[in-house]
Amino acid sequence: MIRENLEKIREAALKQINDAGIGEKDALDALNDVRVAFLGKKGELTAVLKSMKEVAAEERPKVGAMVNETRDVIENALKEAKERMEAAAMNERLKKEKIDVTLPSKRQEMGHRHPNTIALEELERIFIGMGYEVVEGPEVERDYYNFEALNIPEGHPAKDEQDTFYISGDILLRTQTSSTQVHEMEKGRLPIKMISPGRVFRSDAVDATHSPSFHQVEGLLIDEKVSFSDLKGTLAEFAKELFGADTKVRFRPHHFPFTEPSAEMDVSCFKCGGKGCRFCKGEGWIEILGCGMVHPHVLEMSGIDPLRYRGFAFGIGLERIALLKYEIDDMRLLYENDIRFLKQF
Repeated sequence: MIRENLEKIREAALKQINDAGIGEKDALDALNDVRVAFLGKKGELTAVLKSMKEVAAEERPKVGAMVNETRDVIENALKEAKERMEAAAMNERLKKEKIDVTLPSKRQEMGHRHPNTIALEELERIFIGMGYEVVEGPEVERDYYNFEALNIPEGHPAKDEQDTFYISGDILLRTQTSSTQVHEMEKGRLPIKMISPGRVFRSDAVDATHSPSFHQVEGLLIDEKVSFSDLKGTLAEFAKELFGADTKVRFRPHHFPFTEPSAEMDVSCFKCGGKGCRFCKGEGWIEILGCGMVHPHVLEMSGIDPLRYRGFAFGIGLERIALLKYEIDDMRLLYENDIRFLKQF
């Protein structure tokens, strides 16, 4: 009876060992379950050993040998199955991690500077060479610094909410980097010779020449005995450095609330030399920036004596410089992240 029982245990164990891994997520766990079921403390072979007391004394050595033989068969089958499964798992892992050394290597794509960054670095190089300091300011600004301190009082059209992104009644996204100049003037460290590049925001519809987010570079110089001639000479030198030594400039009267007198500056077309072409629309001149002498009231509001100090300021649209310098006809191309376009720079 015990012999027959041991034969059934052996056949059942071997069948489960052979079936282990078929449809199982973890075959080794299945093998362990077989070990516990047949060889564990509560396993079937252990149960047979516990029933040895019912076997006649003269038969016990023979039955014990049969139990040990059955245990050895099951343990050997488990060991072989485990080794086979581990080898199969290793082969599968090696297949997944296999490297085909005959394949071409992956190209290391190197990034490069954006057209705006190239243009900004060129502007900074020019003005730093003339002794200017680069100063940055907050993009989220108070109404006072963005408007009032720049001689734009309550009710001025520039404060219309349709042109400005207001966060609250007094907090807004700056519309110009001139607010950075106010922060510097309030520090009282004179003279001042600075440019303030940065992102600005206006409620404009997106088209070929407008965007709700763009960049400006504002310049400011404050010192004793500063005149409009200093402004013209500075900007003329800037234009020659940026567009070429033969570049000419002209100034047209204009109005800005924070400067008086104010002007728009044009440069001679660097494509046709001022003769007139498609690039300058036949005029020979290209509008490039706005400028003027700092309004005395702006100086007063920042604690600077306008009777002793004077200054000039100018504002340059960075995207406009990039569009002109690299002959880009649509501002949207700068922000669409088309790699085919950006690779040209």
